[in-house]
Amino acid sequence: MSPRRIIPLLLVMTLLAAGDALAQDKGSVNPKPLPPLAHPNDPKIGAKELFARKLLPSTGPAHVIGSYVKGCIGGAQQMPLNGDTWQVMRLSRNRNWGHPDMIALIKRLAAKAHKDAGWPGILVGDIGQPRGGPALSGHASHQIGLDADIWLTPMPDHRLSREEREEMSAVMMVRDDRLDIDPRVFTPSHVLVLRDAAQEPAVQRIFVNPAIKKALCREAKGDRSWLSKIRPWWGHDYHFHIRMRCPAGSGECQGQPSQSGDEGCKPSDFAYWFSEGVLHPKPPPQPPKPKPPMTLAQMPAACKAVLHAADAKP
Repeated sequence: MSPRRIIPLLLVMTLLAAGDALAQDKGSVNPKPLPPLAHPNDPKIGAKELFARKLLPSTGPAHVIGSYVKGCIGGAQQMPLNGDTWQVMRLSRNRNWGHPDMIALIKRLAAKAHKDAGWPGILVGDIGQPRGGPALSGHASHQIGLDADIWLTPMPDHRLSREEREEMSAVMMVRDDRLDIDPRVFTPSHVLVLRDAAQEPAVQRIFVNPAIKKALCREAKGDRSWLSKIRPWWGHDYHFHIRMRCPAGSGECQGQPSQSGDEGCKPSDFAYWFSEGVLHPKPPPQPPKPKPPMTLAQMPAACKAVLHAADAKP
């Protein structure tokens, strides 16, 4: 998307970035279950209230319905909480569910981060809810099991406790002036991890802070074709966001058009992101009125069946 097309969306995306920052909010060691809805069949109730109360995926094979920002997933697979080269964070959110292709990709990336970058492994943030759909907080996307957040903080060399997984904060990778990365924490190993993720054929986009994209353009060596997948976006100072293409045969999946093969490293590519209005946006004269939540009726029709399907066996 060109900066000209993005400018009218500045206010909207600023709000989304604020929501994306919630991805680093602390969790709870003893989360309380959501209370039952008084009127679950009310057509005006937000779909996020319905999908957030599904603790297990639906039965049947994996199938993706709708788009990254308006959809759901049936037959989702859970990312195991621990592996030799990964650990899942914020367990209280129950958002470590995704398409089996995404789960397999994260496991491959974890192994590559260990081999190529020398990290003990990766810390896995939000993927999606057991049946996808809109979440109560933190994301506009992550609805169809094809988005995943990976912390830019390497996995420690020990098994994290439940308390650490809920309370540990990711490390800010961007300088205070927002113009570049902080070299004390963003190292050449981060370039290798992001390269490994972008070189996965099924990955379509990876979202990072513009300062991180700038650093990658400066530091990438050899084959730089993978840089075309790295896209600057709001709210990705602590983690990067992997987005996969629709899996083959997923006729109900509404993906995004492929971006150009350009590296996106020209000065003109950064002019918008490092402009004064974006770095230091002025608040609107009046706060915008919150939009009504998306209802189940506004989602793809097949998501209703996914929502009401039987639970898969734990």
